Amino acid sequence: MGDMVAGAGTAPASLPASLPASHGVPRESEITVRPGQRWVSLQSVDTARLLLLGGTGLLVAISLAHLVGLRYPSVAIAFGLFIAFGELLRLALPGNRETAPIAMTAALAFAMVLDIARHNPGSNGTYLPIPFEPTQIVAVAALGMALGALPHIAAGRPAGISSMSARLVAIAFVAFVFRPMVTAGLLMLGSPRRAAMAFAVMALLVTLAWLIETVITAVIRAEDLRARYLVTLADELRLQWRLGLAVGVSAIITVFAASAMGLYELAVFAGPLFVIQLAFRRYAGIRSTYLQTVRALAQVTEVAGYVDSGHSRRVSKIALAVGRELGMAEPELLNLEYAALMHDIGQLSLIEPIPAGATIDVAGETRRRIAEFGAEVISQTGVLDAVAEIVRCQWLPYRGGAVKPPLESRIIKVVNAFDDQVAGSSDRDRIAAAISVIRDEMEREYDPAVVAALAIVTGRLPVSRL
Repeated sequence: MGDMVAGAGTAPASLPASLPASHGVPRESEITVRPGQRWVSLQSVDTARLLLLGGTGLLVAISLAHLVGLRYPSVAIAFGLFIAFGELLRLALPGNRETAPIAMTAALAFAMVLDIARHNPGSNGTYLPIPFEPTQIVAVAALGMALGALPHIAAGRPAGISSMSARLVAIAFVAFVFRPMVTAGLLMLGSPRRAAMAFAVMALLVTLAWLIETVITAVIRAEDLRARYLVTLADELRLQWRLGLAVGVSAIITVFAASAMGLYELAVFAGPLFVIQLAFRRYAGIRSTYLQTVRALAQVTEVAGYVDSGHSRRVSKIALAVGRELGMAEPELLNLEYAALMHDIGQLSLIEPIPAGATIDVAGETRRRIAEFGAEVISQTGVLDAVAEIVRCQWLPYRGGAVKPPLESRIIKVVNAFDDQVAGSSDRDRIAAAISVIRDEMEREYDPAVVAALAIVTGRLPVSRL
């Protein structure tokens, strides 16, 4: 299960003699950029992201021109600073996602604000709403986001332009639907009936805004990860709905509270929102700690000299790409990542290390013993039982065994055999030959669907860029 390292000038027995030797990291002479690879790189440009950034850039440029003649600038400044504060405290969710729940709450509340401390009484016990234009809402939200992003840029962190653009599109949708209704006098506060109608419209719009942001985020993420869109969308909906519910409820409460308390309520509501964000941050931190621990454990075999450096990380990266190609959901991919990182931990049970840690040619009984010992080590954590079972079944043949191994185990088996032969090389001939060797044993050992997915992902991009 490690890197197949060739002897001096000789190729591994599992590969044709024409394949170049590799020692974990490909030599400069082995990395060639062919015309086909250049075309693949051009095709990998994220079209959805370009459309998103171009559209929001045009919208912001048009909206900024409408700031001239803005009425109630103190209200706009207060909400803009609240948005900037939320953007400054943006949250990193599992899977390298970035979101800004406080900024989104402030922006949605600003888009739907009706009255500030009942400053403008009208007839029949109603209060005339604040006359903001939709483009002014967008301009203030964009400026607030940009201001909040500046400290991140100064600290060398990503600006998060794509996620800000997705939020801005959702806010623009609410503003362009809600503000005309306000201008037409359809929505205002005063009587319980009018308040109930305003609440119903707000609830519908914040729900649609959350869906718009989630759909756009899923499109961008599917392109980035080269995953199936419907699977990515389901993952986003599952992960984001609790946070979306908190944001929507908080935005509506902020709107109604502003009519009675004025702008002071922004400071009052910042506290509870910050506590909610801390809870999500702690969850993300726990998951990040798990992954760091697993990665550290996976390096034990490399430090001890049982496998070549980088093998576990390469198997993990390629396995995730294959899993996404096969349409696996994010919880399954997380278990796959953990199992792929630790799939070689069982080699610590060997008295004598396997040369380069490559198990593709060792006896089945040795592979079984390695897998079972590794599963026992992982099961001692008490929280990774599913991962332990994946590692336990990784040695099983695809056909002919008493038990059919789970998909995650079949993926690790194929990818491990692939990396044993390729060892991180980007040479297309070497990759094609390795896949050919695996295909020759597909009838019994390897899952044909997994091998086909491996061929697709390695043909799409070089192994080093997966």
